[in-house]
Amino acid sequence: MTVDESQTRYVEGLTRLLPAGEQVRAVAQVREGGGLAPAPPSQPSTPPATGGPSFLGVLLNVLSPNITFGRADNAVDWLFLGVGGRGEPDSQASVLHHALTVAAKGSGLRYLVLAVTDQRLLLGATAPVGLLSSSAADERAKADIELLGSVPRTTVTARFGRYRLNWKRLRLDFADGSWLSFHVPLAESGRPLREIAAALSAA
Repeated sequence: MTVDESQTRYVEGLTRLLPAGEQVRAVAQVREGGGLAPAPPSQPSTPPATGGPSFLGVLLNVLSPNITFGRADNAVDWLFLGVGGRGEPDSQASVLHHALTVAAKGSGLRYLVLAVTDQRLLLGATAPVGLLSSSAADERAKADIELLGSVPRTTVTARFGRYRLNWKRLRLDFADGSWLSFHVPLAESGRPLREIAAALSAA
């Protein structure tokens, strides 16, 4: 399936979720920016970790991301992926990042979708599919989108460009001072991300 065909499926799925009169202006399949993320939404406090990460903790985090060693996780994220977002608890970036994190924890593979309508920025996730699913199942999943969150267009701006080794990153800056980033693999076209940025900049 081409990029344009995938975008058509996404528009179909999103349009079913929108109230009458709201129209999709741009859509893009994206990946989370990675790296250090905004603070999670408010929740019961937990005792903070103390001390810096050990060399062994950092090394084991690189070799096996499923092994966690407290603050070593953050050190590895920053070292290899940089900063993927900033924000205080309950900020726009915090709430959206938490929503996509929860969506990613379910079974099956889900694609993240950003969209701009004439009123809002939308973040959604497709229905889950298996790693060996058929192309027909993939097509159906791309048209079955769960809306994870949205913000008014007037409260967000976007910048497309390079960050470290990632040449195709979209940074979303929210009116509350928080921000969140998304990207596409280097082998894929950056056009959909540029279209998201352009749609957010349009009057």
